[in-house]
Amino acid sequence: MKIKLFVAVIATVLTTSFAAQAQKTIVDIAVGSKEHTTLVAGVTAADLVTTLQSAGPFTVFAPTNAAFAKLPAGTLETLLKPENKATLAKILTYHVIAGTFDAAAVVKAIQANGGSLSLTTVSGNKLVASIKQGKVTLTDEKGNSATVVAADLTATNGVIHVIDAVVLPK
Repeated sequence: MKIKLFVAVIATVLTTSFAAQAQKTIVDIAVGSKEHTTLVAGVTAADLVTTLQSAGPFTVFAPTNAAFAKLPAGTLETLLKPENKATLAKILTYHVIAGTFDAAAVVKAIQANGGSLSLTTVSGNKLVASIKQGKVTLTDEKGNSATVVAADLTATNGVIHVIDAVVLPK
């Protein structure tokens, strides 16, 4: 009897834990990541939290704190100022694609399109996805590249792929 009760309690705890994870939005996942505190600060400053908590679905290419640290000195501080909210929002929405595209779908589309795929971002600008050294790479409109370093973080309203650089529109 005690074993059955113990098993029932463990099953309930595990089910609740997995259910809680499955109920997280893109914003919830980013907020829970110590590697994305800068991204969260930017999303908050640009008033994009409500949008990224909505039904979506979205595919987000999420730069890490280290990716933001690669920007020229003072850039991030300038972007986070209230008077630069529109510019910050454009940069951050340049990291978002409407729809849910997991890693397998992205790779398949790249291969089906001769090795590169043009993606229209929520900001209306283009990113080009390709595969370099076995990894998905994004090239921005300025010719800079970012590599996907972690893929398929699934949220209730889409998917997150972690990237190692900030991509910038023209």
